[in-house]
Amino acid sequence: MRPLEVALLVALAVAFAAVAAPLPDRARHLRAAALLPIPVLVAQVLVEGARWQLIPAYVLCGLLAAAWPARAAGRLPAARTAGALGVLALAVAIALPAVVPVFGFPRPSGPHAIGTQTYHWVDPERPDVFTADPDDRRELVVQVWYPAEDVPDAPRAPYVEDGGALAPLARLMGLPGGAFGHFDQVRTNAVVGAPVAREDARYPVLLFSHGRGGYRQHNTAQVEELVSHGYVVAAIDHPHASAGVVFPDGRQVPMDPRMYDRTFIDGVIPFLAQDVSTALDRLAALDRSHDPLAGRLDLDHVGMFGVSLGGAVTGEACKIEPRVRACLPIDVFLPADVVEAGLRQPVMWITRDEATMRREGWSESDVVETHSTMRAVYERLTGPGYIVQVPGMWHVDFSDFPLFAPWLTTPLGLGGPLDPERARTIPDTYARAFFDRHLKGLPTPLLDGPSPDYPEVLFESRALPAGPPVG
Repeated sequence: MRPLEVALLVALAVAFAAVAAPLPDRARHLRAAALLPIPVLVAQVLVEGARWQLIPAYVLCGLLAAAWPARAAGRLPAARTAGALGVLALAVAIALPAVVPVFGFPRPSGPHAIGTQTYHWVDPERPDVFTADPDDRRELVVQVWYPAEDVPDAPRAPYVEDGGALAPLARLMGLPGGAFGHFDQVRTNAVVGAPVAREDARYPVLLFSHGRGGYRQHNTAQVEELVSHGYVVAAIDHPHASAGVVFPDGRQVPMDPRMYDRTFIDGVIPFLAQDVSTALDRLAALDRSHDPLAGRLDLDHVGMFGVSLGGAVTGEACKIEPRVRACLPIDVFLPADVVEAGLRQPVMWITRDEATMRREGWSESDVVETHSTMRAVYERLTGPGYIVQVPGMWHVDFSDFPLFAPWLTTPLGLGGPLDPERARTIPDTYARAFFDRHLKGLPTPLLDGPSPDYPEVLFESRALPAGPPVG
């Protein structure tokens, strides 16, 4: 929790004791401590910002302050029932913000600091198939993270500027619609508009595609880790397939309800993959412009990764887009046309074993489809391929979700039995090794076979010896 939140909860405990505890007449003045939380509350709201998890604490502040005059005058005797209810209210006020905190992001392990910028791009040549108006053109919001100069005193970028836009995702996960409303108070490791790293280098570019009902930032921890090691990452918000996209003029596009229908999803995956081509076109234009990133994007060495639906979009984009030179789908099936045509790039799959999927509750058809489509493409690869299976990881463990409420994730069955830190570092490490080998041409012993550092990983490869970057 944040410092003033902790101070508020401590003040509440003191105030409750001041009101509820029996005191002799000569110590009655101590009951004025019931007012202690009020200035702390004001400071917390002004400095750190209010959030829904603190509502019980805010209410209890008011109740204790209201009870103080009568209790101090002896006109409000202590009652056993009221005391028990007060203890319960205090427990809720303390527990809720503690178990659902304003969480933090792990510090990336690479040498680079991180900058970020967000772009709004319109493709005038492409109608938006999600809308009924034939004049609507496809609009994208794309967030770019890049290696930057360290600016220690600069404010860090918020995780999600408008957490309210993620209400559809919260409901999809069985949570209240406002569950993610505090994400604007979560700070990442990135600085908005930070100067690009001074070294005269072009950085390989990675594209990221989110899951169904997800959002462009939902793998921020993984993105920041990659950027810290010298990659530019461009994450695409796919309007109508994401939980909610907010455009610069304030328009908000929620997830299309048809995205719950698998037949509809299969039909729009090729369209979503075209978002990748649009983004690559705009990035190429950006590299030739006066933007601070101009001249720093190595678009001859482009990779892509995506989680869940974004992994299927990744596979489709790798089929249609020759500019994508390394392909990393995460925990998802591959579309039928990708299975039929195969993939020509180096490909790594990061997923779980079938037993873990069944343990999580996946249907047998989903388990079979995920593994059979992966195997079908893997066996027909003409170049390097890797399968990384991590037993004990749940589907949400491949995203930032385990950071949201670390004390609740495993007890409520929202995350797998694998240690959360391990579940984060294993995919990050293998993803970086994959891109390092096939975009940067670096030696990566991790991909040469099973690793003693990661004995739980089920690793397979159809790898060629490490060589120069593709292209």
